[in-house]
Amino acid sequence: MEEVQKNASHGSMSRIVVASLAGSTVAGIVFGVIMHMMGMVGMISSMVGSESLAVGWLIHIMISWIFGLGYGAMTFLSKSFYVLGIIHGVLIWLIGPIIVMPVMMGMGPMFTQMFAPDQLMSLVTHLMFSLILAFIFKKMILGKN
Repeated sequence: MEEVQKNASHGSMSRIVVASLAGSTVAGIVFGVIMHMMGMVGMISSMVGSESLAVGWLIHIMISWIFGLGYGAMTFLSKSFYVLGIIHGVLIWLIGPIIVMPVMMGMGPMFTQMFAPDQLMSLVTHLMFSLILAFIFKKMILGKN
């Protein structure tokens, strides 16, 4: 009986990981296209000392996967997938463009500029990323909208 429960749990965990990675890949591509059109993919590659757009895209997708897995972990706390998407969007906005990215670029955290128009646009795009992720995740886990 314990083996059956372990396998069921593992299957559920596998589904969560797959749904998280699939959702974050799609959301990452959509978000990445927007960033690419705005000329921001190069900024991502510059965080690791590169000027390559390919490096910027690779890093962006890897970050998307990490954030996607974080979303999947959040679903253990609640099944309100879209509410989690909003919370997740705000969190990744704070973590990414407000804290980590500017620190890696030698500027320090951007808390004082959080409500500047460009940062608010960044918040909207991170919310969009997370809601796309939530939609795909929910579809894959529950099979419905």
